[in-house]
Amino acid sequence: MTERTPPLHGVHEARGATFTEFGGWDMPVEFDSIRTEHEAVREDAGIFDVSHMGEIEVSGPDAERLMQRLTTNDVGALSPGQAQYAMITDEDGIILDDTVVYQLPDGSTHDAEYLFVPNAGHDEQMYDRWVSHRDEWGLDATVENVTDEYAMFAVQGPEAEALLLDAVADDKRTTVCDCSRFQAEAVSVAGVDSLIARTGYTGEDGFELVVPWDEAEAVWEAFDCQPCGLGARDTLRIEMGFLLSGQDFHSEDNPRNPYEAGVAFTVKLDTEFVGRDALERADAEGVEQKLCGFRLVDRGVPRHGYEVTDIDGDRIGEVTSGTMSPTLDMPIGLAYLPVEYRSPGVNVYVTVRGESKKAQTQALPFLDR
Repeated sequence: MTERTPPLHGVHEARGATFTEFGGWDMPVEFDSIRTEHEAVREDAGIFDVSHMGEIEVSGPDAERLMQRLTTNDVGALSPGQAQYAMITDEDGIILDDTVVYQLPDGSTHDAEYLFVPNAGHDEQMYDRWVSHRDEWGLDATVENVTDEYAMFAVQGPEAEALLLDAVADDKRTTVCDCSRFQAEAVSVAGVDSLIARTGYTGEDGFELVVPWDEAEAVWEAFDCQPCGLGARDTLRIEMGFLLSGQDFHSEDNPRNPYEAGVAFTVKLDTEFVGRDALERADAEGVEQKLCGFRLVDRGVPRHGYEVTDIDGDRIGEVTSGTMSPTLDMPIGLAYLPVEYRSPGVNVYVTVRGESKKAQTQALPFLDR
């Protein structure tokens, strides 16, 4: 299958980026080094091209009802310009994907009421899901997959706001400063009509920008900061214990519900959505495993798929994400473990390249931002 490419693929290539396949896209994984890019975000600012993320627009008289019934959070609580993190679950309450749902702000050039962002490679699947359920339920809503019409960038780090202020017109500087967490605004960035939101995947202050595909370069070049690839994005999000779709949960290979995945706050059981009844039972009965953080005490780096055992060598779980934390200078990871292992400081063992390495459970996030 032909890989999709972001609009600035050539720009990144000229900058010296190395690339990797991710969710069917050929994306920059590294520009300089993962550590350099990671530290820039923690200490200053960095910009990521995340145009591999999907964009689905939903409009029409029943747009809110359709969004409410297909995501776990309370879409009805949103006002124009607000966003929320939510899960997309099947009838059994298993996470199909996680997403951010925006009720688009006044003045947006998007011709829709809602925008939601599936993960890389999931846009067609979620478009089909929305359309098929809309038709099954007889709802009056228009669903459009606009992934190939927009680029998405993330400017993250302590200096992100200052950089964005330099890129917008003077009359929008107050708008940027007043933009709170999970709020979105329509502003012109480098002369390009854009949607900005105070959201991100790094644990730092920052903004994500949705801009027209054919005007992406002007916006990218407006930010004089470290370009960052998916490698640093991964180390940053692991330090915060943030989920990666397809790795920390997968509907077939590693089926998990929101209670197991540590995102129960996204589930509003007083709303109606696909999977609600199953999740109500899970909430009442409890779960046997939950996502836990851990750090290796012995030398080694935990990686996805490594076995986790107890002191007797019996398998109790598997690493879903792991890395050498650039900020903490220690190997850290995530794994689903029996609930009795969830308390911090419990000894477990991770099999790294055939050798059992001592580890201890840690509270999430690893960093307090």
